[in-house]
Amino acid sequence: MRTQAGRPVRPDVAISGMGVVTPAGCTTEELWTAVRAGRSLAAGLTHFDTGRHRIRIGCRVRGLTDGDGPAEPWRTVLAGKAAQRLDPFARYGLAAALAAHADAGLPEAPAARCAIVVGTAVGGRTTSDLESLNYADRGPQGVRPLMPLMTMPNAAAAQLALQLGWHGPALTVSTTCASGADAIGLGAAMLRDDRADIVIAGGCEATLTPVTLAGFGNLNAASTRTDAATACRPFDESRDGFVMGEGAAFVVLERAADARARGSRPHALVAGYAATSDAYHLSAPHPDGAFAADAMSGALGDAGLGPADIAHVNAHGTATVHNDRAEATALAKVFGPYGPPVTATKGVVGHLIGAAGAVELVVAVQAMNAGSVPPTANHTRTEPDMEIDVVHDAPRPVAVGPALTNSFGFGGHNSSLVVTPA
Repeated sequence: MRTQAGRPVRPDVAISGMGVVTPAGCTTEELWTAVRAGRSLAAGLTHFDTGRHRIRIGCRVRGLTDGDGPAEPWRTVLAGKAAQRLDPFARYGLAAALAAHADAGLPEAPAARCAIVVGTAVGGRTTSDLESLNYADRGPQGVRPLMPLMTMPNAAAAQLALQLGWHGPALTVSTTCASGADAIGLGAAMLRDDRADIVIAGGCEATLTPVTLAGFGNLNAASTRTDAATACRPFDESRDGFVMGEGAAFVVLERAADARARGSRPHALVAGYAATSDAYHLSAPHPDGAFAADAMSGALGDAGLGPADIAHVNAHGTATVHNDRAEATALAKVFGPYGPPVTATKGVVGHLIGAAGAVELVVAVQAMNAGSVPPTANHTRTEPDMEIDVVHDAPRPVAVGPALTNSFGFGGHNSSLVVTPA
């Protein structure tokens, strides 16, 4: 590692490629257009019978297999036999990661110095649900031999390594709804520690299954509204829970000096990352937001920035009563009352669980570079005790400057990332 006056010099980490698979579509342009419009993409679920379910809405991936997108680099791969044997979460991840790889225009690199970090909360849940039904119907012989390979959480990382021929670490992170953000934070750390030269990192999830939908409904975490378009209302005083979504987002990370040396124009820099644990409750956040605030302060410190430097915040913003309240309290602790403008992407694309943090990082980068904070869908009035400035109704122009994005998960996981202009 390079040194200056006997001390290590920490290299800047650049985002040189971005790829997504979301309910808005399978390009970053489609995602940005939808989020900037500030309208929910939730709809009634029709891929299974929801007649007995309390929750009957969600945000499904659009454009992956229905041919309504351009000839993305992953379409041929997904049409192959190996990819057809993957659970949807891994297919989403593979598509988004290959799109990010193509966007970065990566040169040939020593395979042993190329790494992968994938975040997912539950892995192959679609396959798990299906094979449980097969077992109930036909007994042990009804379960497919590939079931263990399709349900394992590391399937996305393994398949991506196979596809790219990379021999560096291919890791899987599972910190529930913070998984995608933690994967990106750990990927940046690998570059700074000289453990890799290129890292593809992000998150992928496919949890719109009968059992998962029933579980979240019975947990009272998801909105019970029947009007899908207005159900998810982050930070709004009338919120009653999130709307489940699915998808993936991945970024290519390189040392900024390496990216520029090969003529790349990075999207942004990953300047700071920190993670904490509430150690309080398996599903409820610590009500005073202290440890979420510590994650934000830690990410700012890692980036060498102060609260006044942040131009906008992409909040975790699940639209659950207690999570939004705790996050608002934490934001006020870090930034003071009514600090930088806050937006919440889940109002548009739903809660993508383990992929949420990665998708929201991509949106934070897009908003930062555009100097425009997208509105929070379905938000009309902030809960009176929340001292935060929630952007709603229309995009808000801001100066191009650093952005912070939060991801908090069941189990008390708190993760914050800071991105800065490249």
